[in-house]
Amino acid sequence: MPDTDAGGFQERFYTSSDGLRLYARDYRLDQTVTARRLPVICLPGLTRNTRDFHPLALLLSRDTRVPRRVMALDSRGRGNSAWDENKANYNLAIEAGDVIAGCTAFGIERAIFIGTSRGGLILHLIAATRPDLLEAVILNDIGPVLEAEGLARIRDYLNSGRKPEDWNEAAVILKENHGASFTALAEEDWHEMALALYRDIDGKPVADFDPAIAEALKSIDFSQPLPDLWGQFESLSRLPLMLIRGQHTSLLSQESAGEMARRHSGLIRHTAEGQGHAPLLHLDNIPTAIRAFLATCP
Repeated sequence: MPDTDAGGFQERFYTSSDGLRLYARDYRLDQTVTARRLPVICLPGLTRNTRDFHPLALLLSRDTRVPRRVMALDSRGRGNSAWDENKANYNLAIEAGDVIAGCTAFGIERAIFIGTSRGGLILHLIAATRPDLLEAVILNDIGPVLEAEGLARIRDYLNSGRKPEDWNEAAVILKENHGASFTALAEEDWHEMALALYRDIDGKPVADFDPAIAEALKSIDFSQPLPDLWGQFESLSRLPLMLIRGQHTSLLSQESAGEMARRHSGLIRHTAEGQGHAPLLHLDNIPTAIRAFLATCP
C-alpha cells in the first residue's frame, strides 16, 4: 500500500519499462467523489519535481465543488525518482514513455494533463503517439518552438556552479537569478521555491536532480536553429488546450504563442503577470483560470 503523507497526498512508486524506480504524488482525498471525474496529471520542468505542483494540487484536489484526483510525476533523475546510469536516457522520448508507464501502473486510461516547460514538450510527443491518453492539456510556458536566448539562459544558471550553504542563501541565489523576471514574487515565495528545488542533505540544500541533466545543455549548438515540434502540435490542436505564458518569459515568444493560437482556434491563453519562465501555477489568478478550464472537462 502507498504511504499516506500528512501533506494531503500519497507517495507512490512505479517501474519504468527499463527497470527504474519512479516516483509520483497522488492527491485523492475522496475517491467516491473524484472517481466520477477525470484525473489531472502534472509533469514538471527540466530539473524540477513534484513539489512544484503541491499548492495547486491541494487546491484542485480539495475543491469544494469539483474536486479531482491530481497526480504529479517525478521524471527519471529528478526528485524522488531514481537516477539513470545511462545519461543518454534523459531525453523526451524516454521520459514520455515513463509517463505512459505511470498511467498504466496507476490504472489511468485518460486524463487532463498539465505540462510545465519540459513536461509540456513531453505532452507534444504523447499527443502524437498516444492521443488516447489525453482529454485536455494545459501547457505552462512552453510550445513547439524554444527561443535560443531563453534556453541558453537556463543552461548558464544551471551550470553556474554556485552552491548554497544554507536555505536562506538558496532563496537569495534564486532571487538573484530570476528576480528580474519574477517581479510578482514576495520574499516567502523565494523560500518556497528553494524548498521545491533543493533537497536537504546533512542540513544543506542540494539541487534535487542528476547534474548530468544540466551538463547535457552544454552540448547544444546555439549557432544552429533549434528543432521545433509543430508536427506534434497538430495532434494537440485537436484537444481542448490552454496556454499559460509568463509575462517576462524568454523561452516562449509572443510570435510562437500567436502561431499556436492561429493553428488552434480554441486555444485559451492566460498571461502570468509578473512572472517569467516558468510561472508558479498557484499564484495570483492562475488557479482561477485553471479551474475555469477544468470545468469544461469531464
